Amino acid sequence: MAGRRRVVGALAGCALLLTGSAGCADRPSAADSSASAAVRGTLDRRATALLDRDRPAFLATEAPAPGATGRTADASAEFDRLRDVPLASWSYRLTALHRAGDHATAEAELSYRISGYDRAPITTGRALRLVRAQGRWYVASDKPAKDADQQLWEQGTVEVVRGAHSLVLGTGRPVDLLRAYARLADRAVPAVTGAWGSDWPERVVVLVPRSLDGMAGLLGSPASRYRGIAAVTTGETGAAGAAPADRITLNPDAYGVLSDVGRQVVLTHETTHVATRAHTSAATPLWLSEGYADWVGYRDTGRTPSQVAPELARSLAEGRMPAALPKDADFSFSGDASTLAQAYEGGWMACRLIADHWGTARLADFYRAVGAQPKRAGAVEEALRTVLGTTPESFTRQWQAYLRTRLG
Repeated sequence: MAGRRRVVGALAGCALLLTGSAGCADRPSAADSSASAAVRGTLDRRATALLDRDRPAFLATEAPAPGATGRTADASAEFDRLRDVPLASWSYRLTALHRAGDHATAEAELSYRISGYDRAPITTGRALRLVRAQGRWYVASDKPAKDADQQLWEQGTVEVVRGAHSLVLGTGRPVDLLRAYARLADRAVPAVTGAWGSDWPERVVVLVPRSLDGMAGLLGSPASRYRGIAAVTTGETGAAGAAPADRITLNPDAYGVLSDVGRQVVLTHETTHVATRAHTSAATPLWLSEGYADWVGYRDTGRTPSQVAPELARSLAEGRMPAALPKDADFSFSGDASTLAQAYEGGWMACRLIADHWGTARLADFYRAVGAQPKRAGAVEEALRTVLGTTPESFTRQWQAYLRTRLG
């Protein structure tokens, strides 16, 4: 459905996974091993200071701008912006160092975990400038690397609201609003578990940036791509054992104008993506992943098919019956809005059909069976045969008949 989209972004792994760990991995790709070792030491001290909430030690890794204290002031603000974020780990891995006398530029991977929520770290590229004074290297700037996503704390002080099943992190938004979003997330988690089962962490992290531009910065894409989209879930698919760090990022402009029911449906939809992420793979078509998330989202709302699928209902009233289940291309946000809406609605109706005819448990089994296949070709066909005892042709005819019955 327009206004909700899941973006899948692979999250790189890190060797440092212990709670409270900090440090810098070996093997930098720099010619000057002495300078590399010294820079790694600076980054180690920086990471440890941040985890220990030690402001003087953190600022001791900073180099003020020549003749001024501007950079130290910026670093102090950066330290404060992260003050309330419950970090379990924070580490840098130096990947390249380019030195010119007492100045250097460095490329590094920053990996961090949020305590109680992330089983694997988020890893993001950083571009640093460093200066050497009195035999030690200091950080002159620390920014996202080219093509790397912005981090929430770079947009302002991070307000933290803890829910029963959620952690809401926001910048530039009223704390009362963040608390309201935490309540919605706390209702979403048990709703998803009730449909999917408990084989997921049963907790979510929700990011609430200041604006649409802030959301775009966090996702590393133009703001125009997310205009009108209420929320996006990021995480690595198909990694059942790793349970990486999923994030639900809200678009404060689009999400804020939704009704209470709409906000709950969106958060439950996105939370479903978090829960099903480990069983979603390249074999999973979008009609199933988005349709299932919509099915869970609307499950307890009392909304009728005609209310949830108005575009499909209109199409049927005009005598146009879909010839097949929605294709992945139909879910493009850059395409026709009616095609997009009908894609979401068609996927939702397909999942609703399975739940009504075969049962909710069988629907979850079908989702898992599709995602377990090694490739897209034949994945749905095999799951239809083994889980539902039907064929693609028979299921499509049954889906079309279900559309007529429920929407005609």
